[in-house]
Amino acid sequence: MYVCYIMLKVGVIGAGNLGESHIKLLKGISDFELVGFYDADKSYKDKVASALNVKSFNNFEDLINVVDVVDIVKPSISHFDYAVNAIKNSKHVFIEKPVTNTVDEAKQLLELAEEANVKVQVGHVERFNPAFKAALPYISNPTYIETHRLIEFDAKTANIPVVMDLMSHDLDIILSLVNSNIKNIRAKGVKVVGDTPDIVNAIVEFDNGCVANLTASRISLKNERVSKFYQRDAHIKIDYLAQETSLFSLKKNGKTEICSRKLKIEKDNPVKTELEDFAQSILNNTAPKVGIHDGSVMLDAAYQVAEKLQISTSLT
Repeated sequence: MYVCYIMLKVGVIGAGNLGESHIKLLKGISDFELVGFYDADKSYKDKVASALNVKSFNNFEDLINVVDVVDIVKPSISHFDYAVNAIKNSKHVFIEKPVTNTVDEAKQLLELAEEANVKVQVGHVERFNPAFKAALPYISNPTYIETHRLIEFDAKTANIPVVMDLMSHDLDIILSLVNSNIKNIRAKGVKVVGDTPDIVNAIVEFDNGCVANLTASRISLKNERVSKFYQRDAHIKIDYLAQETSLFSLKKNGKTEICSRKLKIEKDNPVKTELEDFAQSILNNTAPKVGIHDGSVMLDAAYQVAEKLQISTSLT
């Protein structure tokens, strides 16, 4: 019996570090046929085209005319315009986080995508981290959540807002797990080397009583991406960087003891996994795991954190 196998023609918008990573990964995903990429920066374009042996397009319109899927890996300020153009041309869109530059743009994008009947997935990659996926069956009604997302200082990223760049990952995870509206947000940040806060702490309180304590820093001495979920008689720790998940539970057998174990996890590349998952949502006509609405909810929370920041000029 002859089986017709469909490959989705995909083009990448953006050839910076993350865009280059997407290009490499897409070349190895069987559901995709990488047609090429577009980047207005000639230095990026020529370097990536030569190094990865992939076609570069001179303009965005030429690229979207020959693909089924557009993968947008550019700064968020340009996400909306590229996505609108692609959607109006009936192309499916993968768009890196944050989904757009404003919440209003995200809402407009959602309406356009529904009208055009195309799939749009937002690149909140930690949802596809094997450590998080392994933890999901064990997380139930957490009452307290603590996250630390710290990176070593890099002058190239010294002025990328910490909330949108780092804390957004943990906000998305928390909002996907806490089935309740946000009641209150408190936040504080300090500037040490950058023009915007280098370290940010936010306390998010929900209507159901859950409290999340988030810390993000771009001037740490080590890289760390850890979340801890506390719930009745249990504590789940996720290490996204090491891709490890530990479970701690109370055992009451005459005396109270804490039992711990590490889950067996098959390590993988979460970016590759999310791109593969998006391909399957298109081919099987199912909703993407992280849609525009998810991206919009996270963006709204991130802006609330940014508005609450009380900025001081030093750590003292």
